[in-house]
Amino acid sequence: MKKIYVGKIAFLAFASLFVTSCQDEAIPSQEEETNPETEVPETTINLVNHSNIPALVYGMPGFEDLEILTLISSSDKLEQSPNFVFGAQPDGAGFMKNPSGEGFMMITNHEILQSVSRVFLDKNFKPVRGEYIVDAVGGMTRLCSATLAEPAVHGFGPVFLTAGESGEESLVHAIDPLGFVNDRSRTDRVKPALGRASMENAVPLPSDVSGSGTFILIGEDQSYSTNHQSAGQLIMYHSNTRGDLDNGKLYALKRIDNTITEGSMTKNQSYAVEFVEIPNAKNLTGAEINAANITNNALRFSRVEDVDYRKGKGNGNEIYFTATGQASGGQPVPGYTMWGRVYKLVLDKNNMFKGTLEIIAEGDSNPGNDLINPDNICVTENYVYIQEDGDSFYAGANHDSYIWQYSMAKKSYKPWLNMKHNRGNAEWFNLFDQSGKLDKFGSWEYGAMIDVSDLVGIPGTFAVNIHPHTWQKPEFLNADGSGTQSNKEGGQVVLIKNVER
Repeated sequence: MKKIYVGKIAFLAFASLFVTSCQDEAIPSQEEETNPETEVPETTINLVNHSNIPALVYGMPGFEDLEILTLISSSDKLEQSPNFVFGAQPDGAGFMKNPSGEGFMMITNHEILQSVSRVFLDKNFKPVRGEYIVDAVGGMTRLCSATLAEPAVHGFGPVFLTAGESGEESLVHAIDPLGFVNDRSRTDRVKPALGRASMENAVPLPSDVSGSGTFILIGEDQSYSTNHQSAGQLIMYHSNTRGDLDNGKLYALKRIDNTITEGSMTKNQSYAVEFVEIPNAKNLTGAEINAANITNNALRFSRVEDVDYRKGKGNGNEIYFTATGQASGGQPVPGYTMWGRVYKLVLDKNNMFKGTLEIIAEGDSNPGNDLINPDNICVTENYVYIQEDGDSFYAGANHDSYIWQYSMAKKSYKPWLNMKHNRGNAEWFNLFDQSGKLDKFGSWEYGAMIDVSDLVGIPGTFAVNIHPHTWQKPEFLNADGSGTQSNKEGGQVVLIKNVER
């Protein structure tokens, strides 16, 4: 790997300075390798707090060994770009080595801002410079979760796949994480072959299970309604060519027996499923894709949000996804989860279009005390970390947004992380409650949870993004510079050590 960059290091050092001054250069892209290998730091990084804001989360009982450090918050001033604001609602994210040979990069969606930031971290993982590589004009729609596809894992990239989530005509963007800052308003980086829908994430499966082709799982964050009767789908894009995002076919998940609603399924049962093609999807509107899913008897879920796969060699055919749930007038919608579910899908390695589906966690049987609207999800070798988005403010909610730790071996889960609301602390509320809603359960939510262990050389180290919605300041306004957004929320990223994998 290092050999590849010998001829580029000097140029990158110059380009880095040039981007800071005029925002008009690109970072040189990595060259392809036939058999890329993950680089591990030669020495362990001594991680410390870098933000002027304390961590907004804390470990739950039984997880006292978690060490939580702040990486960046919206109020921080970075030394090489003091005017940069790390914007609202940091959601999907990815980390990678800076191809200059020193330091790292963090690529982050800012959901409500419809933008993507790039933050440079030095060799000690300290944020030193930031900029936007997608602004609200280029983003076009809300950008929620995302996946950084990398050659060492997925067999292609690097490319930041970020899915649009503002209605059924939204598209998946393929963003070069090393690209030009002055391209931030481009609207031609979308991939129609991956379909049109209100999408949460587009997750390529690792190359050891996708073989010479490309499989990408996409969650449709859509509720059932009379205007959207196909509800939320689990969609799969497939191409016979690795890294091809333009010429493949699109499929939706269905049960073999043609039962269409998720409410027909119960926990501790397994259901035979398959992916059925949506013909000519690349050239269809989102409304036409919805109609095709109804014709195909595709499974209808209540808001499929994040998707992830089990880590470890050969495990990538084991997929987990959330159905966040929906309500009408505070009551369940017949046939759909209200409080939310987490599903496990195991695809047949000999035929990746067929598999089995089961529910591993759900909140409907113990409303308000168990799961409350699971959104993002992070899957390791042995655990599923289920991240809640409780800002639906269901009247029966009895806790703030948790991250739950699900043990694959024990088939059970328990609260792992909680939001630090500090009720009764006037100073805390004065700092973080400009909206007046901090006292409500679920007023904050989580974004991406990313394993950065290999990058920092410390096993069990993860980054977690936080949306403290009630923290609002005028100086956070127009973070992406597009002048099109009025949101002025802050955001934060923390690093957590001693995470079980």
